Amino acid sequence: MCMKESGKVVLSGTQYMICYLQMQCVENSDWQNRTVVTSFTLLGFGNSEDLNILLFLLFLTIYLVILSGNLLIVVLVMVERTLHTPMYFFLANLSFLESCYISTILPRMLASFVTRDKTISLLGCILQMHFFSTLGATECYLFAVMSYDRYLAICKPLHYASVMNERKCILFVSVSWIIGILLITILTCLLSQLNFCNQYTIDHFFCDFTPIVRLSCSDTQVIETAAFITSSIGILPTFLITVASYVFIITTILKIPSITGRKKAFSTCSSHLTVVSMFYGSLTFVYVLPTTDKFKDLKKVFSFLYAVLTPMANPFIYSLRNKEVRSSLRKTVYQFRRFSEIQKN
Repeated sequence: MCMKESGKVVLSGTQYMICYLQMQCVENSDWQNRTVVTSFTLLGFGNSEDLNILLFLLFLTIYLVILSGNLLIVVLVMVERTLHTPMYFFLANLSFLESCYISTILPRMLASFVTRDKTISLLGCILQMHFFSTLGATECYLFAVMSYDRYLAICKPLHYASVMNERKCILFVSVSWIIGILLITILTCLLSQLNFCNQYTIDHFFCDFTPIVRLSCSDTQVIETAAFITSSIGILPTFLITVASYVFIITTILKIPSITGRKKAFSTCSSHLTVVSMFYGSLTFVYVLPTTDKFKDLKKVFSFLYAVLTPMANPFIYSLRNKEVRSSLRKTVYQFRRFSEIQKN
């Protein structure tokens, strides 16, 4: 045993080695007493097993509506020549992203309603967080690009054609995807280095970054600092660009003398402004407000808003409030019916 004499440790060389080995054994035994976590349990919406069938049908309907609505916009933009403009090019990319975005969450949730198995492997949880966060970061940049597009169209119409040409549009979208992938890949690499032990329950309906990090028994200072830096790079600049663009847009619109002119100018950006407000409003509530028991349930609700309801609302907001999309949709449906009748005859 390691003995103390007069408040000091008195050890010979042999005793020092024995004491060191004893201490190592204690540390190893403490580590072995920890249960290494290889899977997590997603609590989802609480103890709702009696409602599994109802929730399955509800979320299946939501998933099909989101996929069909967003993919319909992608197809319309590809097929209709009248929609081959920068604004609809960005909209098609956003709709494709939303389809991928929701597919990282809902299929796994639907499976849990059927199997009643709420567990997800550690690797599966990290991958879900990676793809969801990557698409979310990319969406922030796409929103900024779409805001800048509307700013040029309304505030700088003479420069619009030269700035928003086909090459520039592809470049803006490519940069949005590349930055989103790079930022989140850094966090994913750091997250994969963490150890998880004893705690394995995530009070959420999907694997989000913050709930996972809070369960780690490793030192999370580095990854939390990295998350703050990447969030500052990923969210703050795009938010400022979006806000600044709409400040200039609204200022320019208010200067238009005729009421008809103001309505026409505002109609070209009102749909995007509605979606952006929903997205950033819920995102701010989830990630900016402190994580306390008081806000825990509200944060889950707002997470559901930006992760599920916003992708579902996008097609309706852009199509129902946009005459060009409605006109193209009617034209495409008419052509499809005519083609079907010809095939039957």
